[in-house]
Amino acid sequence: MALQGMDVKVHDIDIQTNKNGAYDLETIFSEYQVNPVSFVQSERIRSYLGILEIDGIKIEIMGDIQKLLDDNMWEEPVKVENHRCWVDIYEMRVPVFSLEYEYQSYLKLGRNEKAEMIRKWLQKAKAG
Repeated sequence: MALQGMDVKVHDIDIQTNKNGAYDLETIFSEYQVNPVSFVQSERIRSYLGILEIDGIKIEIMGDIQKLLDDNMWEEPVKVENHRCWVDIYEMRVPVFSLEYEYQSYLKLGRNEKAEMIRKWLQKAKAG
């Protein structure tokens, strides 16, 4: 969200991929591993989750994220490529989720305050 211009405080970096990608990243960055990738489930979300720390920055690797839907069924794992857009920053092209997708995701997770913040930002961006 910050890379797309939203004024948000950044606490960590989230990398979303599929299950295999999560394990691949864990292997590539094994020297920075804090928590190994493993399947983790909470009340509303589940994924293959691992944590790295590079230069004091926490990086969460999440693979095959699924959110619990209103009918108590788990959605299919997120296909990252279907929601990806690109941001150019410091002569790099960085993949990010579209803010529209982020908005819908936060709604599904019941994180309405965060969803509303994104909705307002999108509304203002479209108007301006």
